[in-house]
Amino acid sequence: MKHFFFNVFLALVWALASGRISLLSLTIGFVLGYGVLWFAQPLMEPSRYFQKLPIAIRFLGFFIWQLLLSNLRVAYDVITPHLYMRPGIVAVPLDATSDREITLLANLITLTPGTLSLDLSDDRRTLYVHAMFVDSPDSVRDSIKNGFERRLLELIR
Repeated sequence: MKHFFFNVFLALVWALASGRISLLSLTIGFVLGYGVLWFAQPLMEPSRYFQKLPIAIRFLGFFIWQLLLSNLRVAYDVITPHLYMRPGIVAVPLDATSDREITLLANLITLTPGTLSLDLSDDRRTLYVHAMFVDSPDSVRDSIKNGFERRLLELIR
């Protein structure tokens, strides 16, 4: 985490040195700072930062893509005269075990339009999810397990 804050600091220094604080200058500064920190690895304490940042960027891209797709699907269903939704509740077995992992997964599911985390079983091994488009419970379960949960656990473990 210390490396991330140092990278943000380097991005701010770059933006201030360039004379313009904008999203573009901060992004360029962040990329340049990442490069500087990557080359300085032998001089610094070991960190998983250089393995986790690309995973975090891929996760963010995946989440934004899922957000866009689900928004379009819900919007299409709302504006067309025929309703395509098939709502249902699906039980999703969890690989996530800690409170943090389960909470983050439930929030990511709820933030995605068309899905809502409803409840967690007493043994904390099953998450119940309401979905607007349940063509097959297995496909919904698979999209959550191999989409959100797998990527989230890869990022935070």
